[in-house]
Amino acid sequence: MSLPSNPDYPDRLPDFCNLGVMLRILLGVEAFVWITVWLQISELTQMPTLFVGYSLVLQPALLLTLGALCLFSRPLQRLPYLYGAISSILVALLVSTLVMNGLSHLLLDSKLAMNWRIAINITAMSLLILSYFQLRGRALSPALTEARLQALQARIRPHFLFNSLNAVLSLMRSEPRRAERALEDLADLFRVVMADNRQLSTLRREVEISKQYLALEGLRLGDRLRVVWHIDKAPSNALLPPLVLQPLLENAVYHGIEPATNPGEISVNLYRNAGQLHLIIRNPYQKTGDHHSGNKMALSNIKARLMLHYDVEASLQTQVQQDYYQIHITLPYQTS
Repeated sequence: MSLPSNPDYPDRLPDFCNLGVMLRILLGVEAFVWITVWLQISELTQMPTLFVGYSLVLQPALLLTLGALCLFSRPLQRLPYLYGAISSILVALLVSTLVMNGLSHLLLDSKLAMNWRIAINITAMSLLILSYFQLRGRALSPALTEARLQALQARIRPHFLFNSLNAVLSLMRSEPRRAERALEDLADLFRVVMADNRQLSTLRREVEISKQYLALEGLRLGDRLRVVWHIDKAPSNALLPPLVLQPLLENAVYHGIEPATNPGEISVNLYRNAGQLHLIIRNPYQKTGDHHSGNKMALSNIKARLMLHYDVEASLQTQVQQDYYQIHITLPYQTS
């Protein structure tokens, strides 16, 4: 039974250059080969030899097919889903034909050449793989729209709006220009969280949103809130899911600054290392208090969105020490 299609999140081909996608395809094909061998043998002792024989022929064709699909991934992604799926299957058939016929001539074994039975098996396997990724995409797609709901209902908490407005009102007479800027920041922030947040955003934009948020929090927390930005090595054009940085900073304020009586420092370290983008946020930590109970809601949502966008190529790690709490997000470095 398939999941219903979501018109707000249409079906799309998997990212064939993604490591997680490649591993899933490789394991899926090997499982298919294992089942095929199991149905053919009469004795279990024949299974390893036959499985290895099939794999030696299949793996070169499969790896070259994945390489070709990765090479043409962007043009395939631009096609409507049906045409992209058909094109992907044709690529798999073409590459497999070239590899198997080449092995047949090289090893002088006509059994290795492409025939109609093998072509049907490749087509069926390709359809199964594409169906799996289609169902997986539909199952995970609510995590994208959930980002908007979470931002409206949970991450931008009612107490944040109430306190920010109170802070602005307290500045109206004494510092009207500062109050005006604060209202503009507040309006910008809410426009962002109410927008369609399914497309990737730039790191520059996410930093701007986060600084606007922290400026509003600074109105009520004053000198208690200190933020140190290490962004000299941050690639501002890097793409990442929207509203990832701001909720983590909100957690840092709520769990690290508000419970403390003394001023606290939040450290934000953003940088690129080779082909990866790193986001590290550290805030003070206190073992006592009830503030730490709400930490996992935003983290679970961010993990789901990272998995949907990047599969196993992204990670989110948390670290708790005696006096600080740290979140480290790693994701592939991508630009538009």
